[in-house]
Amino acid sequence: MGRLTTHVLDTANGCPGEGISIKLFKVDAGGGVTLLKSATTNSDGRVDGPLLDGADFTIGTYMLEFAAGEYFRARGTELAEPAFLDVVPIRFGIADADAHYHVPLLLSPYSYSTYRGS
Repeated sequence: MGRLTTHVLDTANGCPGEGISIKLFKVDAGGGVTLLKSATTNSDGRVDGPLLDGADFTIGTYMLEFAAGEYFRARGTELAEPAFLDVVPIRFGIADADAHYHVPLLLSPYSYSTYRGS
């Protein structure tokens, strides 16, 4: 069975993104979203277990939202109001229900990148 995992690296401070709130949504054909799960990253910048696995891991379009602004404010980082990056959405597709999809986020207050990890 497949699974979905994620982790966050704070590239501005050179450390794991600890304490970042994450929301996972399923995106329907019309573009509407349904919240599936909320989680918070641990001291290693990871979620303690898959965000999706087993029968819940199905082919479709999903979106992860990372509370970047909240994280940087909690670290004492001065951000403009509104912050350039407050909530970072990553919309992606799962095409193989038996594969491992890992969606990492490399994050700073003014940029981010992602890729399909392993």
